[in-house]
Amino acid sequence: MNRPLALIIDDEPDIRELLEITLARMNIDSRCAGTLAQAFEQLGTSRFDLCLVDMRLPDGSGIDVVRRVAAEHSETPIAVITAHGNMETAVEALKAGAFDFVSKPVDLPVLRRLVETALRVAQGDAPAKAKREGELIGKSPAMQEIRRLIDKLARNQAPVFVSGESGTGKELAARAIHSRSPRADKPFVAVNCGAIPQELMESEFFGHIKGSFTGAVRDKPGLFQSADGGTLFLDEVADLPVSMQVKLLRAIQEKSVRPVGGASEEPVDIRIISASHRNLPAMVASGEFRQDLFYRIHVIELLMAPLRARREDIPVMIDHVLARLAQRTGGAKPRLERSALKALYEHSFPGNVRELENILERATALCDDNVIVLEDLGLAEAPRSGVAPLEEGLPAQGLENYLAEVERQAIVQALETTRWNRTAAAKALNISFRALRYRMEKLGLDVGDGDGDAGSE
Repeated sequence: MNRPLALIIDDEPDIRELLEITLARMNIDSRCAGTLAQAFEQLGTSRFDLCLVDMRLPDGSGIDVVRRVAAEHSETPIAVITAHGNMETAVEALKAGAFDFVSKPVDLPVLRRLVETALRVAQGDAPAKAKREGELIGKSPAMQEIRRLIDKLARNQAPVFVSGESGTGKELAARAIHSRSPRADKPFVAVNCGAIPQELMESEFFGHIKGSFTGAVRDKPGLFQSADGGTLFLDEVADLPVSMQVKLLRAIQEKSVRPVGGASEEPVDIRIISASHRNLPAMVASGEFRQDLFYRIHVIELLMAPLRARREDIPVMIDHVLARLAQRTGGAKPRLERSALKALYEHSFPGNVRELENILERATALCDDNVIVLEDLGLAEAPRSGVAPLEEGLPAQGLENYLAEVERQAIVQALETTRWNRTAAAKALNISFRALRYRMEKLGLDVGDGDGDAGSE
């Protein structure tokens, strides 16, 4: 079997020799170029499985090589070598189409992991077992474009920011990117940044050493270590406090973390995908979110379309959700009466796909003879609060019951919007977690144990 061939582009002989030796020990052949002109000549005569290019060359910038490779040899992953701490250059290269970056002085273990991942991309080695994981349902133009972008994003390591309203499937998109990438056989670790108490954040993200604080009875790896080799999905990243944003930025830039109480840093190889339904650029402008972190995680944006913008997907989504519910219960798949289907098709779905899932799950539990009728959906035409206006005095049930119903509707809406993550729901309602729990108990809503986080979006 032929050995892979790499093109090394750097004007420093010592760096070229170091990279050649390192690749040779990985059974990879190399060719070298010291200038932009030599690099273009090599690219015009040979096919390479990998390119490594320094950003500063005597006759130009490595970014020109990145653009040429991205345009003419899109199947060839190209990684850039940047000056230490020069993240602006690294981000520019990633936006231009670079696969990943490594900083000088070159950390050889980091370089080897980068090369291994790049070669899996070049050889199309995303594990087949994961190909169908994270399937996004729908045939609308918007969904077809999202799937096209996901397939493209799966081929590089650039940080991706998934934006969109709550309930549009941002975590599902992140999982789809991971499952189609060369990292698919490594962990996908998802965390809701808004659900971690601020005092525990550093330990949760970076781990801790036994005895580093009261209650640290054993060494514990953090989320970064758990995702090593794979993908770390930072959901609701806008909820991170500024103090944690600084530490997160350093971990991403240095590709290493220091556990709480640790004496040294541990290298980690992860891809960052983040998401939020909040307006990050506006938060940067107001000083709530660090601009440098924003540019580091917002290299490529994937916008998830709301369900109301792709109504042609609603029938197929309904069929998919009902089939899944039937499989879960072991019964026959319910069918929808025509008036119920029409009502769903015309519904605005402020909660998007998650709202559709909740409506159908509730309707399946309430329907008779496995037939869902309009009344089972609970989509009565009413104000968004779900409570009738006081046009002719107080409602018949009296003020106390009326206010309780208003409170119930507001809490249920917040819980459905946050996928029953009570920490996030309390924040949305601008009340404490304890106050939300008390109101849920008072209103007879299911409280359960723990935080009630049913998953990230």
